[in-house]
Amino acid sequence: MRMKILNQKQWKSRLRRLLGVALTGGILYSCASVGRIEGGAYDETPPLFIKGTPAPGALHTQKKKVVLEFDEFIKLDKPSEKIVISPPQVQQPEVKSNGKKVIITLQDTLKAHTTYTIDFGDAIQDNNEGNPLENFFYTFSTGEQLDSMAVAGTVLNAKDLEPVKGMLVGLHSCLADSVFTTVPFDRVGRTDSRGHFSIRGVAPGKYRIYALQDADQNIFYSQPAEAIAFQDSLIIPSMEERERMDTTWVDSLTIDTIVRRCYTYYLPDDILLRCFKETPPYSRRLLKSERPTPKTFSLYFNAPTDTLPLLRGLNFAADNAFVIETPTGRIDTLQYWIRDSLVYQLDTLQMALSYYYTDTLQQLVNRTDTLRLVSKQRPKSEKELEKERKEKEKERERRRKRGEPEEDPIQFLNLDLYAPSSLDIFDYLTFSFKEPIARFDTAAVHLRHKVDTLWVDMPFDFQQDSLDVKRYNLFADWTPGESYSIEVDSMAVHGLYGLFTDKVKREFKAKTLEEYGQIFFNVTGADTPAFVELLDASDKVLRTVNVVDGRADFYYLPPGKYGARLINDSNGNGMWDTGKYSDHLQPETVCYYPMILELKANFDLTQDWNVNERKPDRQKPEEMKKQKPDEDRKKKEREQRNKNRNGSANSSRNTGRGYSY
Repeated sequence: MRMKILNQKQWKSRLRRLLGVALTGGILYSCASVGRIEGGAYDETPPLFIKGTPAPGALHTQKKKVVLEFDEFIKLDKPSEKIVISPPQVQQPEVKSNGKKVIITLQDTLKAHTTYTIDFGDAIQDNNEGNPLENFFYTFSTGEQLDSMAVAGTVLNAKDLEPVKGMLVGLHSCLADSVFTTVPFDRVGRTDSRGHFSIRGVAPGKYRIYALQDADQNIFYSQPAEAIAFQDSLIIPSMEERERMDTTWVDSLTIDTIVRRCYTYYLPDDILLRCFKETPPYSRRLLKSERPTPKTFSLYFNAPTDTLPLLRGLNFAADNAFVIETPTGRIDTLQYWIRDSLVYQLDTLQMALSYYYTDTLQQLVNRTDTLRLVSKQRPKSEKELEKERKEKEKERERRRKRGEPEEDPIQFLNLDLYAPSSLDIFDYLTFSFKEPIARFDTAAVHLRHKVDTLWVDMPFDFQQDSLDVKRYNLFADWTPGESYSIEVDSMAVHGLYGLFTDKVKREFKAKTLEEYGQIFFNVTGADTPAFVELLDASDKVLRTVNVVDGRADFYYLPPGKYGARLINDSNGNGMWDTGKYSDHLQPETVCYYPMILELKANFDLTQDWNVNERKPDRQKPEEMKKQKPDEDRKKKEREQRNKNRNGSANSSRNTGRGYSY
């Protein structure tokens, strides 16, 4: 009996030890194997379509509910933007994902004998990694046949050849001009991030094609604010049989077989649409008036005109009472600087403003409004001014007792002089002020050229800036590599409100010719007249020259990277002009030089440029495009995720399995 009890105790003791060892081992294993720290292989496989109801390509379909099933859990990315249904739906369909299914419920009544196409683009993605199912579309017909033709192309911004993303592109079988402005499209597609579009389920026939930025979602062009594009020629869908070679491999180096396969190719596939916004109908009105300071007030109109408004003071004399500034360079924003202190000290300015206004018949008529302008900054009262004078007297008395100068420091009119130490030889000097100028004594401005060791006065032209009444420009013929000085005597400039400028002196040097380069374009294929804009790498215009005898030459350029675009200036007004649909007027054509040029100092670049050599969608350099392809963005995101995962795995390995217990 004792032996049996002893054996039970020993057995229980051994069992406790075994359980302890097993538990410790389990804990250690769990610490070492927490869900594969290195993450495993990255899933790059998109969802696989399994089946649909109705079946793909089904005929005589009357159900408005479409259910699509896939091999894994899925999600929808921006379905309202990416999913396009043809014919277009007036009432927005209900689109949702549920587990491994996509469910589309159409709200419009199904049209008889019509092919329906649901183009998903890349909206369908797997739920975990977001791998998109590219170019997936689904078709069925309410009639006895399925229309299967397709047309494709690209939409570009007419002004800068940027790909236009998310633009609706549609076909009309009715060829009348008015149909684009009154009736929804027959078939539609939508542009992707590269500006590419495809319209599927098209029946044989002749069509007009349009692009539309459908702001009000009525699926036709109804307001000038919508960007549009149209093609003058008709679209005639067609198809042809083509062959391709499919290769199977034994391994990465050995070909097994080459199989010749036939397939159907749909045309046209290279439609180019240049989108633009029309100039809105001329409609002018006063937007607002304000008086930000006692000395100034501003008038804002919604459109420019050639005529300044007439202003009559009701509680002050308005004759020669103002200096008028046009900050935008056009008569749509006007800033008035009040000359007379008796006027700007008034709490309220009352005036009658007469200006041209667009009436309900879209005719310009004269209109007079009464304005009451109160300053946002209250002018100082006589009592406050008297208090300031007394404080200044006390301060002067304190300075006198301390033996300091009694007079206040002289307050000068602020002068901002643009005269860089290294000046471009085509540049000019600029004098900028914070208020208009009452008098500028040009005899007190001295421009000198250093000849050997002597400073010699030299001639210059002095002009008020055409856009800013507070700015003056000094022009001179600079000799490359030579030294100059500009000196302005004190009291040379008298500001509108009584202050004078202090003495100013600067020395500078003109750059040498060796610091510059030149770019010369030999242009072929351009219309006459035409001009070329030299651009920086971000597409900003730096200079403009006319094309003369097939040449566009740019001199004295700092080293750097440059692009160029040419505008076929149809009306010869020196600027790019938009189109107008009602007049069948296309926007003026723009062509890009297809490369970024890197110019070095003391180098000349001569480039032959056939503006028609490349198609417009292949002209603009990728580095200059602001609209980047979504595929590139997603690739970078995927690479970053992999990098983060790998970095996390390495970090976990380096910190002793990344777990503590």
